[in-house]
Amino acid sequence: MKYSTPYEKGTARALGVSLPVSLKKSVEVCRFIRGKPLGKAIRLLELAQQKKLAVPFTRFNRGGTGHKPNIGPGRYPVAVCAELIKLLRQAEANAQGRGLNAQSMVIRNAIAKKGQTTPRYGRQRGRQAKRTHVEVVVAEAKTEAKPAPAKKPAAK
Repeated sequence: MKYSTPYEKGTARALGVSLPVSLKKSVEVCRFIRGKPLGKAIRLLELAQQKKLAVPFTRFNRGGTGHKPNIGPGRYPVAVCAELIKLLRQAEANAQGRGLNAQSMVIRNAIAKKGQTTPRYGRQRGRQAKRTHVEVVVAEAKTEAKPAPAKKPAAK
């Protein structure tokens, strides 16, 4: 399986192949954590796993997705959150192994793609198992120093 984001210096990646979770829910959770600091994203996913914080569903919200406090349509994707927490911890370990500062990591990219379709075990004819590939890329947060104010030329 190939990565969909090119390799860059100062980044670390983790790839989950054929995870037994819903593609649609994975897309929404990836959108929810993208751009957040790594520690904060893990805490948010743990809260969603405990059903204390709902993940906003912006794209796949038809068919009676109930509204949650302060966010509108949302759900508690427990299985997806559990798999993504494992992936984020894996990416954090990969960052430490590459000598990066794991405390200042930000999720640069989180992508969910459709995995292969395999028949389910047992007698359910024609039923396909849910399989999703998830890729997480973390990078060190850039601390931008503010430029010094330009000195005005002295009036003559």
